[in-house]
Amino acid sequence: MLKNVYVAISSLLLITFSGAKEIPCDLDPLLTVPANWEMTPDGFEEKYTQDKSRSFVWLNSDRTRAKLSRKLYGNVVISLSAFGGKVPVQEAIIDFMDGKLNLVTLSIYNRGDAENITENDFTERFTISGKAVGEALGTAPRRKDAKPGSGLLTAGYSWYSVKTGVALLEHNENAMNGGDREFLRLRMARPGAKGSLATSLTHSRGGAAVRQGDLPDNLTKSENGDIFISTLPMVDQGDKGYCVVATVQRVFEYYGIGADMHQIAQIAEADPKRGTSTLTMAKELDKIDYRFRTRLDTIGMTDRGGKLTSVNVKKGEYYVGDPVDERKFLKEIRSHIDSGLPLLWSLELGRYPEKPQLNPQASGGHMRLIIGYNDVEKEIIFSDSWGAGHEMKRIKMSHAYEATRGLFVLKPTSH
Repeated sequence: MLKNVYVAISSLLLITFSGAKEIPCDLDPLLTVPANWEMTPDGFEEKYTQDKSRSFVWLNSDRTRAKLSRKLYGNVVISLSAFGGKVPVQEAIIDFMDGKLNLVTLSIYNRGDAENITENDFTERFTISGKAVGEALGTAPRRKDAKPGSGLLTAGYSWYSVKTGVALLEHNENAMNGGDREFLRLRMARPGAKGSLATSLTHSRGGAAVRQGDLPDNLTKSENGDIFISTLPMVDQGDKGYCVVATVQRVFEYYGIGADMHQIAQIAEADPKRGTSTLTMAKELDKIDYRFRTRLDTIGMTDRGGKLTSVNVKKGEYYVGDPVDERKFLKEIRSHIDSGLPLLWSLELGRYPEKPQLNPQASGGHMRLIIGYNDVEKEIIFSDSWGAGHEMKRIKMSHAYEATRGLFVLKPTSH
């Protein structure tokens, strides 16, 4: 009898758990033109909150960017879908500007988060999505072919309407021609959408959609001595060891290059299980830069003795150059920040205090963005790609130098 009771209770628990394991989440309210463009952050919160449980997280504190993801929580799957439930979605990034919905990005498929997909399934999702977008925007598509030599690394279709908005449905080169199926991504933006990422939707050439000479306009100078880049988008690398590609995505979005971390990870051959040594990071960056018409400058990397030095790269091998002392380190940071260029910062976590302090304290190799400095307080201003609360943090200049394992800059070269 006890055995029967145990079996009955176990079955009940299994049914209860199974019923709560997967939660449906309809993304169509974000895609239904033109009503979607009137959605506010408050309206979004209300729409995607059920029984006080959110299907999303805000990626920044000012509620201008949010993420919906199938793997948002460890004990439940949020079943994202679009276009009448016909197209499953892995992740959605939602951008607001001036209090209204500005841009929606759907990762319909990416191999990093999902199992391999058949060519038929991939084609079906592409076809359904394309047809639905064309009907929503009320305009015919334009073919977009990949041209790697010009920095155009995706293929697909684009739509443009001054009344209903713009859209770009794209996949990796050759995904529809017998090649590997790496990702399928849809972006839709409101008419007159603002921001460099929205600009990238109508940018006909590869590379950056903004001019490097305009980047200093993004600087904010505060009375307390802070000088920092105030317009860097936030992403959340999630539970994968994607600190490099997540950091690069933020820089690319800032430049108006519409690649996300899944696409960048494919090109960089990033492996979250491979580790986060500075040499690994540098080699991943080397595979990224020229493909997107950017130029990688390596300011310094630590040698085997732990000293920061310049680096000479020959045929994929890295050779120690001249020492980079703290004075040169800070000079390079000031110069690039003043030019509106963020720096990719490889370091060892856990060695020195930060403001605010990491809780719990983390350790090991990591990549951040240096976004500013304060000469009055002798501080470096940085940002982690971990979502809300990590937009703007601080560390003493001397501690930043001592913790550094590598310092890099990706510069746009298309203008």
